[in-house]
Amino acid sequence: MLTFEALSETAEFARKWVPFCKKHSIEPRAPEFYFAQKIDYLKDKIKPSFVKERRAMKREYEEFKVRINALVAKAQKMPEEGWTMQDGTPWPGNNPRDHPGMIQVFLGHSGGLDTDGNELPRLIYVSREKRPGFQHHKKAGAMNALIRVSAVLTNGAYLLNVDCDHYFNNSKALKEAMCFMMDPAYGRKTCYVQFPQRFDGIDLHDRYANRNIVFFDINLKGLDGIQGPVYVGTGCCFNRQALYGYDPVLTEADLEPNIIVKSCCGSRKKGKSGNKKYIDKKRAAKRTESTIPIFNMEDIEEGVEGYEEERSLLMSQKRLEKRFGQSPVFIAATFMEQGGIPPSTNPATLLKEAIHVISCGYEDKTEWGKEIGWIYGSVTEDILTGFKMHARGWISIYCMPPRPAFKGSAPINLSDRLNQVLRWALGSIEILLSRHCPIWYGYKGRLRLLERLAYINTIVYPLTSIPLLAYCMLPAFCLLTGKFIIPEISNFASMWFILLFVSIFATGILELRWSGVSIEDWWRNEQFWVIGGTSAHLFAVFQGLLKVLAGIDTNFTVTSKASDDDGDFAELYVFKWTSLLIPPTTVLIINLVGIVAGVSYAINSGYQSWGPLFGKLFFAIWVIAHLYPFLKGLVGRQNRTPTIVIVWSILLASIFSLLWVRIDPFTSEATKAAANGQCGINC
Repeated sequence: MLTFEALSETAEFARKWVPFCKKHSIEPRAPEFYFAQKIDYLKDKIKPSFVKERRAMKREYEEFKVRINALVAKAQKMPEEGWTMQDGTPWPGNNPRDHPGMIQVFLGHSGGLDTDGNELPRLIYVSREKRPGFQHHKKAGAMNALIRVSAVLTNGAYLLNVDCDHYFNNSKALKEAMCFMMDPAYGRKTCYVQFPQRFDGIDLHDRYANRNIVFFDINLKGLDGIQGPVYVGTGCCFNRQALYGYDPVLTEADLEPNIIVKSCCGSRKKGKSGNKKYIDKKRAAKRTESTIPIFNMEDIEEGVEGYEEERSLLMSQKRLEKRFGQSPVFIAATFMEQGGIPPSTNPATLLKEAIHVISCGYEDKTEWGKEIGWIYGSVTEDILTGFKMHARGWISIYCMPPRPAFKGSAPINLSDRLNQVLRWALGSIEILLSRHCPIWYGYKGRLRLLERLAYINTIVYPLTSIPLLAYCMLPAFCLLTGKFIIPEISNFASMWFILLFVSIFATGILELRWSGVSIEDWWRNEQFWVIGGTSAHLFAVFQGLLKVLAGIDTNFTVTSKASDDDGDFAELYVFKWTSLLIPPTTVLIINLVGIVAGVSYAINSGYQSWGPLFGKLFFAIWVIAHLYPFLKGLVGRQNRTPTIVIVWSILLASIFSLLWVRIDPFTSEATKAAANGQCGINC
């Protein structure tokens, strides 16, 4: 009910806020962030009434915040008899797991006007039906319910998906997306336009790589030259027809059989005029073969209109109902490529139908979540949804306007950040072990080779945590045992090793120069790759195997620890206990112990042992340098770490060290036997 009443207040505030923004070209349109800006707000404002109107609008916004905060305070504790609405009627959703579907039009066909008499964007509250015993599929299920409701009530041709913690930073972002969606050459085969994620409230040095600069400014830019970026779950504008599982309208060039050559060349450069023209309607009916039987819009339109026999019409209707569900209004809406609803439609009828399409049992025995809409089966439904579209031959676009389109918030606390990464990695493992795995799924479709490799990389990366953990442990074990990671090699081979090491950095530097990413951002990304790889990714592998193979769903809970810190980044120093902290702490302690042991041995053995020691120290210090942000987060501002972390880490470090010394893998069996023989019983 808090969301419902807050939206009601928002609708009233919008009647004054929207005309003010349009009149004075306000950026950003989110009032909290606009009024919080520490800039000269008179810059580029030439209307003499601006100062007076801004002052009045700020006062209106402060009053709006007071009302919202009063609603929040009221919602802290639910009355025994349940919530009641302002008109005195009981709130239907008092039981969040057992309530009917609810729809409230705040700004709609009538009454949605601002103070200047202009029509406002529509604002509709939707709460899908929840009943015990039904699988609701969390975010993906909610998105699919919204697709159907919006198709019945408004049926816009395009959809925008933005997370609840994001806001519009650029009011022209949708126009940027429409430049691609309505492009005559690429519009009818573009499934979505993805914007990069940008964040507010991150510490200056971005300790835990929350900005994901390498991913958003290098990886997705590269994918834009193949078949388009992956869908990242927010900041994305969709073509509604792509979500319905239809195939794109492809050109002659797109239908060329040599997929591998096109993947490697992969560009969207405009060539001969013949490649620009779309094939005619009859050829369009022969769209690229999908991974599943897909209905072409032209086939459906011609089929439904052309069937003369009642039996054929009935069978066609059954097929559509099996695919989209039993809603004639929604099925009719899927045929309208340009969107919109008939002007003669009765709004009351539409509302009744909208309630029907968000009922619990609507998706039963349909293809929702399997082949159409947001795909179920993983906590990272965004990757699955985008992958299915690309497999059908759709392309996506990466749009990076100079002013970021959307901004959101990110977890700057170490434990929260690791749990976020754990969720992403777990979703990748779930996809890896499902039928939708890019390694074997969709070879009958139009997915390009390099795009497939990119998707494979997206789902297998948690597995790299196992060799990564081994490599992070090896330097310490070598220091403890006096052995080196690699056998003694010649100077010539050493040069090759150094060249290989340098080439990795050279590749990274070239990517940085091309993308404009700074060295600091790249280094932060490298550091958090090691931190996440030795903690969240490792846990995700085992948790995913338990969940998929054994059906055991394990959760790693996060417990907050109170903090006395104040300031803009107080959350950065709050410690929250989670078992994800144990493996990286163990790696740190083992390497620190190894350095101490190695230096002590060199001091006792004389100058001749210092040369080999430096090589071993380099790798151990290299591991610690990567884990340095983790060490700072573990210690915190107060330089204290919970006892449980230290105890577990020292215990594991000791066990691994003793085990390694006992196994002694660098010594052959013959040497061990000889040593035992020389020692004898009186040793």
